[in-house]
Amino acid sequence: MFTLLKKEVSGFLSSLIGYIVIAVFLLINGLFLWLFASDFNILDFGFASLEGLFMIAPFVFLFLIPAITMRTFAEEQRLGTIEFLLTKPITDLQIILAKYFAGVLLVLFSLLPTLIYFFSVYQLGLPKGNIDTGGMWGSYIGLLFLGAGFVAIGVFASSITGNTIVAFILAVFISLFFYVGFDFIHSLELFGSVDLFIKALGINTHYISMSRGVIDTRDLVYFISLIAFFLLLTRLSIESRKWQ
Repeated sequence: MFTLLKKEVSGFLSSLIGYIVIAVFLLINGLFLWLFASDFNILDFGFASLEGLFMIAPFVFLFLIPAITMRTFAEEQRLGTIEFLLTKPITDLQIILAKYFAGVLLVLFSLLPTLIYFFSVYQLGLPKGNIDTGGMWGSYIGLLFLGAGFVAIGVFASSITGNTIVAFILAVFISLFFYVGFDFIHSLELFGSVDLFIKALGINTHYISMSRGVIDTRDLVYFISLIAFFLLLTRLSIESRKWQ
């Protein structure tokens, strides 16, 4: 499993795709946080806060993470190497986890350079260091879990089709639905007392909760369950190929 994980990570980093994803993530966030005149601009905002980063980043991840994951299984199916991979002396779950954690590591690599933003805001505070550190770290943890959830969705989408474009579109659609779809359904107020439960099924509710700096076990259980659910669906999708 670790050999495959290393192979997947090196595959990302030995090609342009890994560096392009990281560069695009940093570029888009950097433009909105420091250059573009908007509510997210740190200098215009007037407060030592990285709130803008944690509002923009999920929407950037909505498109970048599917771009990372769309090739995980779809490319293997297109090239006909999936059958060879499945005959390796490792289980289907180990194959899925290796590809999944490779995607998560790339998400982590894209987040690490944003610590430069934190250092900059820390220095700009008046007095220096006047920043909600607890809330910031909670937001980073929440963003990492959010990215990990999107990776699980993307891997599943890639496992059900041999077309990378279709895998990308499916991953974007499912990720978007889980991020804001349940909030939209809740806002319609169609189900009475069940509305709050429906809202709690969405990623955004738990992401916002973690962004306050308090790591609630309910939020952790939600993200772990979401990830496990889509990895289980991926396993069922891969196993179904053996029945064909």
